[in-house]
Amino acid sequence: MKALVYHGPGQKVWEEVPNPQIQQPTDAIVRMDTTTICGSDLHILKGDTPEVIDGRVLGHEGIGTIVSVGSAVHNFREGDRVLISCISACGRCEYCRKGMYGQCLNGGGWILGHLIDGTQAEYVRIPFADNSLYRVPEQLSNEQVLFLSDILPTGYEVGVLKGVVQPGQSIAVIGAGPVGLAAILTAQLYSPMRIIALDMIDARLEKARVFGATDAINNGQVDAVEAVRTLTDGLGVDVAIEAVGIPATFELTASLVRPGGRIANIGVHGKPVTLHLEQLWIRDVTITTGLVDTFTIPTLLRMVESGRLPAEKLATHRFALDQMMEAYDTFLNASQTNALKVVLNRA
Repeated sequence: MKALVYHGPGQKVWEEVPNPQIQQPTDAIVRMDTTTICGSDLHILKGDTPEVIDGRVLGHEGIGTIVSVGSAVHNFREGDRVLISCISACGRCEYCRKGMYGQCLNGGGWILGHLIDGTQAEYVRIPFADNSLYRVPEQLSNEQVLFLSDILPTGYEVGVLKGVVQPGQSIAVIGAGPVGLAAILTAQLYSPMRIIALDMIDARLEKARVFGATDAINNGQVDAVEAVRTLTDGLGVDVAIEAVGIPATFELTASLVRPGGRIANIGVHGKPVTLHLEQLWIRDVTITTGLVDTFTIPTLLRMVESGRLPAEKLATHRFALDQMMEAYDTFLNASQTNALKVVLNRA
């Protein structure tokens, strides 16, 4: 089969690799019908994730059709159309029993396209299939559901829920890329008074308004701290969500939050970040971090099914699966292409 293979920082090839096989009774083999590219894949290519080895098939998102299952898989069968969670879960360990699937102790967590071969391929092996796949409702298209693999639960769980967004609050989302937009989209479920999007690309700020931001600030052109305080009675926001993953944006995020507020860090950081605890401790600021657990996928799936969550709006570019290299070029150059999420479909 063909797959997108990582060969060290900055090196990737769409090439022939062996077909995946059932290795454990809890495995399923899924034919990939639709997949996408994530910012985490770009972090891997930058060298920010050194545990990813040469020869690893990248990708951790997608929709596919089951072609075979192990003897211990009970919830799925051949022919089922399924959503693949970016997080694999044994379902039995201490953390899985708490819904903290990202911290699975038995070989789960974020493993697809990270510690084992992933979904940017014609076929993929899914460990712990009963706990790591979700049947797609017949009436929904692949594109309506695709972004529930990762970015929507990430924005919702790590941004909105950990930030404890409440009705009437002011929210700032730093980074209007796909995950930032997912946070903007799902924050509206809690009726905040104001959602302020910050980014250095005007096209993304325009998208943020489409997704529900009440205000948009280009922090490359104005004093973002002053602009946010002007919008929030001089106090700053109740919740500041960092959705980029670089030192400068984390420091900006920390400067935007009011006393008693919360900083929810979503961004994947590949470098050390300065934490100005000498300024934050006395202001009663709470900081949260986290890897998505995907425990909200069933809830988000119901909201998509009811028409309350137009997840497909995140898609901007579409390719055939064998155009993977072209899709990466488009996603890597988002500032020129205005790409949010690329969709790759089996021909």
